[in-house]
Amino acid sequence: MQPYRLKHLTLRNRLMSTAHEPAYSEDGMPKARYRAYHAEKAKGGIALTVACGSAVVSEDSPEAFGNLHAWKDEITPWVSEMADAVHEHGAAIMMQITHLGRRTGWNKGGWLPVLAPSPVREPAHRAFPKEMEDWDIERVIADYADAAERLQAAGLDGLEFEAYGHLIDQFWSPATNFREDDWGGALENRLAFGKAVVAAVRRRVGPEFILGMRLAADEDWARGFDRDTGEAIAKQMIATGDIDFLNLIRGHIDTDVALEGVIPVHGSRANPHLDFCGEIRAATRFPVFHAARIADVATARHAVAEGKLDMVGMTRAHIAEPHITAKILAGQEHRIRPCVGATYCLDRIYEGGEALCIHNASTGREESLPHEVAPADAPKTAVVVGAGPGGLEAARVLALRGHAVTVFEAADAPGGQVALLSRLARRREMIGIIDWRMSECEALGVQFRFNTYAEAEEVTALSPDIVVVATGGMPNTEVIEGVPLPGAQHVISGWDILSGAVKPAAEVLLFDDHAGHPGLTTAEAVCAAGSALEIVSPERFFAVDVGGLNHAAYARALDRAGARITISKRLRGVERQGNRLIATLGSDFSDRVETREVDQVIVEHGTLPLDELYHALRPLSRNRGAVDVKALLSGRPQAVETNPQGAFTLWRIGDAVAARNIHAAVLDAFRLCRLA
Repeated sequence: MQPYRLKHLTLRNRLMSTAHEPAYSEDGMPKARYRAYHAEKAKGGIALTVACGSAVVSEDSPEAFGNLHAWKDEITPWVSEMADAVHEHGAAIMMQITHLGRRTGWNKGGWLPVLAPSPVREPAHRAFPKEMEDWDIERVIADYADAAERLQAAGLDGLEFEAYGHLIDQFWSPATNFREDDWGGALENRLAFGKAVVAAVRRRVGPEFILGMRLAADEDWARGFDRDTGEAIAKQMIATGDIDFLNLIRGHIDTDVALEGVIPVHGSRANPHLDFCGEIRAATRFPVFHAARIADVATARHAVAEGKLDMVGMTRAHIAEPHITAKILAGQEHRIRPCVGATYCLDRIYEGGEALCIHNASTGREESLPHEVAPADAPKTAVVVGAGPGGLEAARVLALRGHAVTVFEAADAPGGQVALLSRLARRREMIGIIDWRMSECEALGVQFRFNTYAEAEEVTALSPDIVVVATGGMPNTEVIEGVPLPGAQHVISGWDILSGAVKPAAEVLLFDDHAGHPGLTTAEAVCAAGSALEIVSPERFFAVDVGGLNHAAYARALDRAGARITISKRLRGVERQGNRLIATLGSDFSDRVETREVDQVIVEHGTLPLDELYHALRPLSRNRGAVDVKALLSGRPQAVETNPQGAFTLWRIGDAVAARNIHAAVLDAFRLCRLA
């Protein structure tokens, strides 16, 4: 919580959110949603938020994941509004700027060729780039300066150059620069472009404006530059006198597995690059910022106290909990919503969505779903059935409203499907979604009744005003695409494996047409048991609903185990033959079939709602379970009353409605209950 002085700017503490792109832009501009997202972190007490990841400076650097358009004059007033909103709450705001170079696609925006120092394709974004000519280089340098002038005029506190995986360090790296002219070859030549960019911007913005650089000080790659070269690069960039801070990272980002090393997901080592950054700070004696899975306050304190960092980036942690600082200062550090490393936020961006936290429904929806829950005018009695993530969120929010809440849970412990997936060692941190809610509910006086399979009579006996059915679903292994599966009696579900009820057999076939986390979590558990595994999917891509960062961790486990992956095939039936099972596979593309002889067949086809209780309660409720969808989406209270004689309002949420995911269940609960 100590302030830090950077040039003329005094930052009120050592916590920051580093540059990232939430993909909330509209027409390449940071409009109301973007502004509210950053203002919330400022309101929560952060010292510095760095917007964008990154704002692009040129038209031939088309957005790859919602990037802002810093090459347009119209960006200045929008950024000005965002800066004012952050400054109003006492925080500083900077923006990151870039030319993406090869890290984008050519078939968007103006359909211009993708640029790079050399024509080396980046696997992640798939474009074959054009080798930059001298006039390209001159133009892009000028574009950087023009963009900087626009953003300085908006009232920002500073700018940061992106130099890991983007154009500037594509010149630096021997993996991407094979030029034989003055911009390639010796390190001094490869650094010339970056130095020219920084110098041009410094001339344009003047000596007082803060400029920093986010760079890899070690590409951790046989084809790239090593730590000694990275340290030399950092020192040379500092020596120009134009840079005021370094924001360090280690690694490269041209593939999913490489990116996951830079931005580790759950199950990876915490703060893996912190000591490395401390060593570079000691070697350069220069201000150093850093973020990479620093998810808890204790580590942040350690980083500052031991002199490893000047500013601690807790970026995903602030997506989960934008009020970290406020809770520390209020003596409520234990109530900080944890980042569990699910990386749902970034996986959504890289798959074309917007950043959302897996268990905070308000992040990115600040205008319609504020983070604070206001107390109700009058207390009510509420019953929640089910203690999975949706049910616990409903209980938490209803209790914050001041209602008396009782939760029924059939199992002997909370968690639902999160408790199942957390049994896989690599994913055990996900139980933090449950643990935090249980702690909050207990602090708010929520009553729990475990080992209780609630019937309608148990619910109505409490004379509730509100009933939330969060009973989840049960695995659907018998009917696939609406058609009964021949031999379904011979198959099991992933729940059977994860719960420990059934041990993985020697040879296993997993049919997964869900293509999400449940099937892959089961697959990883099967591999961990030493089984031979074949995953069969009817999709034309493997695991289409799992983003690249999480996919890398699964793929690593599957590849090490030698798992076989078969796409474009459907499970048509299963029959027993002695002690073995014969699985028949077909496809959508011909009548040809083939068989597999295995010991075990697992089917992952989502869940069907466990909704008997809901239907039993519907006739007794005022709204017969109905939801006013327009009110729900606009943030207004529910007022449906189709049965005036009913005793309570009834809602069902999460997988009790349809198979979705954790975020959907939490969102259902939050937006229904926050005004109840």
